[in-house]
Amino acid sequence: MKRILPFVLAACTSPLFAQSEKNPLAELDWKFGPTTAKVGSVASQRVEDGYAFLEAPEVRKFDELIQEPYLESEVAVIAPDDLSWFAVYSWDPIGYVKDGEKGSLDSRAIFEAIREGTTEGNAERRRHGWPELKLVGWSREPHYDETTHNLEWALLFDSEGERSVNYNTRILGRGGVMSVMLVCRPEDLSSILPKFKAVLDGFGYTAGNRYAEFRAGDRIAEIGLSALIVGGATAAAVKTGAFKWLWKGIVVAAAAIVGLFKKIFGKGNRNQ
Repeated sequence: MKRILPFVLAACTSPLFAQSEKNPLAELDWKFGPTTAKVGSVASQRVEDGYAFLEAPEVRKFDELIQEPYLESEVAVIAPDDLSWFAVYSWDPIGYVKDGEKGSLDSRAIFEAIREGTTEGNAERRRHGWPELKLVGWSREPHYDETTHNLEWALLFDSEGERSVNYNTRILGRGGVMSVMLVCRPEDLSSILPKFKAVLDGFGYTAGNRYAEFRAGDRIAEIGLSALIVGGATAAAVKTGAFKWLWKGIVVAAAAIVGLFKKIFGKGNRNQ
C-alpha cells in the first residue's frame, strides 16, 4: 500500500500468509462495502462493494505496519480489494479557505516549495531508516473546480528506482479542508482516476460542515489555495524550517498482491 514492503510481498505466497490471523494487516478493523463509514468527525464516505475502509483509530497502526510516518491529521484509508491503489484522508480544521487564487496558481513556484519540503522530509525518513523520496515532477498541474470546491493536482515520485503518483484532492469545507491522497503506479493513473473520482462521489461533509454553509463570523483560514498545495495546515512550518513530512511513500504493485484482501478476509468477516 503506500509502500508494499518486501516482507509483505513475500508473505503473499507463503503458508504464513494463508493464516490470516498471523498477518498484522489482517488484524486491522477493516470495514467492507457496502457500508457508510465516518471520515473523522465532519464527514462520511459511502464504501461500495469491492472496497475496504479504515476509520481514524486504525490509521496509525496501518502507517506503522507499512513503515510510513503517521500524521495526527490522518482520519481514514480506503482501497479496492485488489490493492491496485489506495487513498488516505486527512482533516485540517484551519477554517474557511477563500478561493481567490483560483485563477492565479503558479505551478512553478509551488513545485519548488514542495521540493524543499520533500528534502526536509527525507531527513525524517533517514532517521527511521526508511527509503528516501525524490520529487520528479508534476503528473498533473494544480486545478481548482469552482463547482465542487475541489483543488486537485498530482506529483510524480521516485524511491529506489520505483515510481509512484500521489494524486491529491483538497475538498474545501466550512471549517477546514479534507485532503484525500491517491497513491498508485504512474502507468495506472489514467485508468484508476475515474474509479477514484467515483469513490469521492460518495464523500460528503455532514450538515453544517459544507463549504456552501459558510456564515459571517466563521473562522477564516490564514492560507489560500497555493499554500494548501505546498502543505495545507503545515505550510507555515515550511517557512520556519520546522517542516516534518507531507508525502506518502511508494506503492509497488505486483501480481502477487492481486486479490490480497480477498485472501485475507472471507466474506463471513465482512462488516455490513
